[in-house]
Amino acid sequence: MVRGTMFTARTPRSLTAAIFVPVCLAFGGGGAWGQEAGDCGDGVELAVTVSDQSGSIPLPGATVIIEWGDAAAPPVRASTRADGSLLLCVPRAAERAAVRAELGDHSSGEASVLFEPGVAREVVLRIPLDVATTAPSTPGRPGRLIGSVRDALTDDPVHVVIVSLAGQPRSVDTGRQGRFVMSGVPAGTHVLETRRIGYAPLRHVVSVEEGRTTEVGIALVPAPLEMEPLVTTVVRSRRLEIKGFYERKRWGELLGLGTYITEDYIELWRPREVAHLVSMLAPGISVDRNGRMINRRSSCPMTNYLDGVRVERFLGWVKPHEVAGIEVYKGAASLPAEFGGPTGQCGVVVVWTK
Repeated sequence: MVRGTMFTARTPRSLTAAIFVPVCLAFGGGGAWGQEAGDCGDGVELAVTVSDQSGSIPLPGATVIIEWGDAAAPPVRASTRADGSLLLCVPRAAERAAVRAELGDHSSGEASVLFEPGVAREVVLRIPLDVATTAPSTPGRPGRLIGSVRDALTDDPVHVVIVSLAGQPRSVDTGRQGRFVMSGVPAGTHVLETRRIGYAPLRHVVSVEEGRTTEVGIALVPAPLEMEPLVTTVVRSRRLEIKGFYERKRWGELLGLGTYITEDYIELWRPREVAHLVSMLAPGISVDRNGRMINRRSSCPMTNYLDGVRVERFLGWVKPHEVAGIEVYKGAASLPAEFGGPTGQCGVVVVWTK
């Protein structure tokens, strides 16, 4: 079961709500079609659910084809909603139907349904779609995915969400506004996955068209964990202890002077680059084309230190797993004495290796 919601659009839309409109069809003499549950009167309600072969991933946008064996009404072709469902009222004269579903080049088996007066029917269709390894529908230009991730309860943007496509090693993270961009996506059907501590993981099918941009809006459901009481033991780096890192961190966090990134953060977020982690956890800091850390407030390059020694460029060649701690100070007023002076007017980034 997907714990979360998603809606897809071709052009930007507000992410505060997702409204799904039921299918509404009508045929003369055949009764009402596409009404919600409870609106069929004394007629028969038909509920169709379309999912992947495992039954765990609903398939929105799948085409459901219904053919009435006794020719009570014209055939129906309608698309499933965001939860992979379709709800219809059966024509009063219908006694049986053949139901199947299609998604792209894939289709389900055909289900035969017999109707009885006043008895609702439910049909589950599974499409054997290996969405994790689906090849591009055409060998042309790839498409692009852009989107936003928000909290389903508060509607606030959720940052540092890992967004990936099942079966592909590449992933992207959401920024401070919950936005992400994934370029070079092969055209075809994929499973979009999101992961973030404190939220239920989400898996959802998306279709990417050749040379087109698909925008998605995701609302993640908070998932508090019920756990037994824990006793934690913190092991400090002896080197950082000697260099005064923990003392500066204690007073700096108390007075709001800087941002301090420890090895625990690095293991938790597993960044691709040190600069990525700094810009993510210290808002207002970015990296320019020359590899310099830039304080966006003052638009000037920051001073960089490696193990207490000043270096000219930011340390792009230092791997995250080699780092024991990072200190970020955004202005001269917050600088400790060890890193003060005229060269630190735009701020200082200090990287300590293990």
